[in-house]
Amino acid sequence: MAGALPMELCFAAARAVTPAGRAPPTPRKRRAAGAAVRCAATAPAPMGEKTEYRDGPLERAFMGLFARKMEKYATAKKKQPPELEKTTAKKAVWDWDYESFVDVSRRVMVGRTRAQQQEAVREVLLSMLPPGAPEQFKKLFPPTRWACEFNAALTVPFFHWLVGPSEVIEVEVDGVKQKSGVLIKKCRYLENSGCVGMCVNMCKIPTQDFFTNEFGLPLTMNPNFEDMSCEMIYGQVPPPLEEDPVSKQPCYPNLCSMSTPSAPVCPKLQ
Repeated sequence: MAGALPMELCFAAARAVTPAGRAPPTPRKRRAAGAAVRCAATAPAPMGEKTEYRDGPLERAFMGLFARKMEKYATAKKKQPPELEKTTAKKAVWDWDYESFVDVSRRVMVGRTRAQQQEAVREVLLSMLPPGAPEQFKKLFPPTRWACEFNAALTVPFFHWLVGPSEVIEVEVDGVKQKSGVLIKKCRYLENSGCVGMCVNMCKIPTQDFFTNEFGLPLTMNPNFEDMSCEMIYGQVPPPLEEDPVSKQPCYPNLCSMSTPSAPVCPKLQ
């Protein structure tokens, strides 16, 4: 989720209306004060460097919503001064940033087994949905080629804030070529956490299980720890963790604050 071309997605929050009969205004270097523009991505940075993101209020709102749900399962922060605790308590959903979101994820891992971490993420995902949503999803999107390709197309714009720039790619599922793959060029979550265990336990496995078991639409995620890209394949049943190459992945000794450099496999995967 391979090197990528510079990419930037900008969404205009307001658009000037041109009166009938008039030619469109000449483009300017700066937009009018009333036209707010929100830019939410850039080109992925080389391995070892962090990509620069410019998150708007909508992206921050998504981060805040997820972080607030995950706080229920997170260990408490270190004691803060009263004035900082008040500020944190009053924080609106759009006041969160990605670093805070990753910090909550890291605190969910503390004191939990691999299975408990994955279950916590599952509960968070379910809490984000209205009652009966998984059953409705199964009716709307049975595991057909069309459903797989449709969900791949939706993943690119809707999960940009979470994983960074991505694109739909052609993959082979059960001998059939289809555009139900998504290539995440450099995963924002892995890049910011620098943690193999967080990638696998807090993203890969629970997301695979959620789509495959709750939604009935198989999904396999193949992270590449060499360049932090990741391939998502809708329609492909994921293998058991014991048979998955990620189960043998060592830590990022220079990136992860929880790493055990001497261990042949990331301890969080055991």
